[in-house]
Amino acid sequence: MKNFLLTILIVILAVSIILIGPACSIKSDMNVVKILWNKAFARNKIAFVSYRDGNCEIYIMNLDGSEQTNLTNNPAYDSEPCFSSDGTKIAFMSKRDGNDEIYIMNADGSEQTRLTDNPAYDSLPCFSPDGPKIAFVSGRDGNSEIYTMNIDGSEQRRLTNNQASDVSPSFSPDGTKICFMSGRDREKGYFEIYIMNADGSEQTRLTYDSNRVDFPCFSPDGSKIAFRETGGILTISTDVSEQTWLTGMISNDSYHRLSPDWSKIAVVREGEPGIEGVGILVFTVDAYNQEGSWGGASLTKYPAKGISPCFSP
Repeated sequence: MKNFLLTILIVILAVSIILIGPACSIKSDMNVVKILWNKAFARNKIAFVSYRDGNCEIYIMNLDGSEQTNLTNNPAYDSEPCFSSDGTKIAFMSKRDGNDEIYIMNADGSEQTRLTDNPAYDSLPCFSPDGPKIAFVSGRDGNSEIYTMNIDGSEQRRLTNNQASDVSPSFSPDGTKICFMSGRDREKGYFEIYIMNADGSEQTRLTYDSNRVDFPCFSPDGSKIAFRETGGILTISTDVSEQTWLTGMISNDSYHRLSPDWSKIAVVREGEPGIEGVGILVFTVDAYNQEGSWGGASLTKYPAKGISPCFSP
């Protein structure tokens, strides 16, 4: 399949040179090929983290679990993959230079490049929908705060500024808002969901008295935010007028991640037949909600041993 896609891209390149002429540089043409190749490579994929090669690496696979491929191939700890909105890039956290730093690579694992460089930890990267920005968490100012930077690592800017931890940023589909988790007002020791403008202004609390919220993300139209709660995945409207359960919770599952269109869910399951330890399974949301101790039928023919699944666009 990869060879077929590469052949098609080479044909496109040849035709473009014929039509456009020699004024188009070879370097420019090759950049176009790289973008097209990585878009094709990442279509209908899941990036995830696995220890199968003796250390923490980032892998990619098809939705059914086939073609599981190591992308990072580095002896250091690599984790927290996140796709760009066009699927051509993956941002991730790596310890390869001595501490937690943010890196970026093409979706096929090529051109791995460091973006942050300071003694504190930098982690949990998330792309803006239009591509030029990455939100991330850093401890460089003494505790976990949310920052943004350009995708080349320039213009690193702090958005939150308080004594509590602010983590897990996620952009709205139009790029104007960021939802995140914060411990600033927690009464029970748990995090709550907040929302703010992409420049850090108007930080507003959305949830109250939550239990172990995690992984907030916007709906495709930006009107709701989904997050994992103790009982499953709960959604809340951005105007706080409505809360609805999107899924229930199966006791052996963790790391619930929704696809960008909210039609599918990837979970890390312990105890699935044929998987030693924990493995990643993919369901449609409707199938996951079917009655039964294990939910309905999954899309996964080849369960992947790993954690931290992330859907491509």
